[in-house]
Amino acid sequence: MAIIKLDDVSKQSFPNGATYQTIVGDDEGSTPVRIGVQVSPPGYSTGTHSHPYMEVVSVLEGTGVAWMEGVEGTVEIGPGTTLAMPPNVKHGFRATGKIPLKTYGVHASAERIVHRFPELDD
Repeated sequence: MAIIKLDDVSKQSFPNGATYQTIVGDDEGSTPVRIGVQVSPPGYSTGTHSHPYMEVVSVLEGTGVAWMEGVEGTVEIGPGTTLAMPPNVKHGFRATGKIPLKTYGVHASAERIVHRFPELDD
């Protein structure tokens, strides 16, 4: 069993100021899932994207809006909100509050695979 403390996990920088910490998983794909914490500054958007596997994201802190293919419009998200995205469903979120949006995400895959759809972003 591994015991991981978030404070001991290095941060990966994403474009436009977000950071991501991979808690479970590695580049070698040695685990059946990948789990991480993302911190997104106000105004940050993930852009519209999908994964060829299920992704589950829970909001820990902050506020935002999310969108998902098959769901009309955007949905306000905040602490206590969980998004469950089936494989290949286009989705995304944007941090809207005055504090960073902190999310905990589970990718049901050993490898993190992202397909982007910039033509769908506003």
